[in-house]
Amino acid sequence: MGVSRRPGAFRSSTRAGVRSPRPPHGRHATLLTAVCAAVAALLLAACSSSSGGSSSGSSPAAGKPSGTLVVFAATSLTDAFDKIGAQFEKANPGVTVKFNYNGSSSLATSINQGAPADVFASAAPENMKTVTDAGDAAGTPTTFASNTAEIMVEKGNPQHIESVKDLADDKVKVAVCAPEVPCGAVAQEVFKNAGVTVKPVSEETNVGGVVTKVTLGEVDAGIVYVTDVKANETKATGVAIPANQNAITEYPIVQLKGAPNATAAKAFIKYVLGPDGQKVLASFGFMPPG
Repeated sequence: MGVSRRPGAFRSSTRAGVRSPRPPHGRHATLLTAVCAAVAALLLAACSSSSGGSSSGSSPAAGKPSGTLVVFAATSLTDAFDKIGAQFEKANPGVTVKFNYNGSSSLATSINQGAPADVFASAAPENMKTVTDAGDAAGTPTTFASNTAEIMVEKGNPQHIESVKDLADDKVKVAVCAPEVPCGAVAQEVFKNAGVTVKPVSEETNVGGVVTKVTLGEVDAGIVYVTDVKANETKATGVAIPANQNAITEYPIVQLKGAPNATAAKAFIKYVLGPDGQKVLASFGFMPPG
């Protein structure tokens, strides 16, 4: 930028003033040759300096993340992404990350309705498919983590719940996510695998709602993710679900079509997939991509 690179521009300048109907001879020829060579060298140096300054200055700056980055992410990612966002901002001065956390199904609907966002991180491939099928993703989603279910009960487990089977007792008040939300789909699969019928007293729009119900003592138990129990271990207790009854969900991430801040979106996704992002996710109990 700033330097016009018209083919032949420098060649035309060099030819100007050196035409002579008669070629010079002797000492004058030698002197003229030296002068022309010096002029040519100066022109070449100026050209190289100008183009080099352009590529090393404006080009890297153009690819450097800056401004506000808007990330729509599943509620279960809240704590991990808050930390990743803070680290990303520190690594990229001038970038501000704003998160919109909610159930993946709600986020997908908002995106398809035109909500302005740069990145979508879903708690299940099905909700990501809602976005890609509508043509609202730029590129192919990449799985960056996986998660599995756990029973969350009040701190100390006062109802002595020990298994998924215990949740089928009508005396036990259970909260789950709505079936269209990833944590709700996981809960239904867990119940199916365990061969039990559970009648929840509450179906929440995201996993945060289930956590709130349990930690406030409004229900006896809820099906959440392992990461949610870990994040609330001072207020709740986890009851493990056997592998043959459990279910795993994968988390895909993608840049959105028409992202207002595409440069920062690409950089953020790269950070999440990189060693620093994966280290944070693991520290919050997420499993690596399957």
